[in-house]
Amino acid sequence: MNASEMKAKSAAELQVELLALTKAQFGLRMQLATQQLTDNSQLGKVRRDIARVKTILKQKGTQQ
Repeated sequence: MNASEMKAKSAAELQVELLALTKAQFGLRMQLATQQLTDNSQLGKVRRDIARVKTILKQKGTQQ
């Protein structure tokens, strides 16, 4: 998801998205630790998406 799509969402939707991305990041970290992760670039993509969501929430003034 790109930044323009995220900016169109409400703060509540972004909070839900942030929670889902955080859970996905945890799952990927566990896969990495147990040598089950095949595509390491997924971890970086999720981290960047989390940063995007947090940035947009901060811009909207509704950070956690």
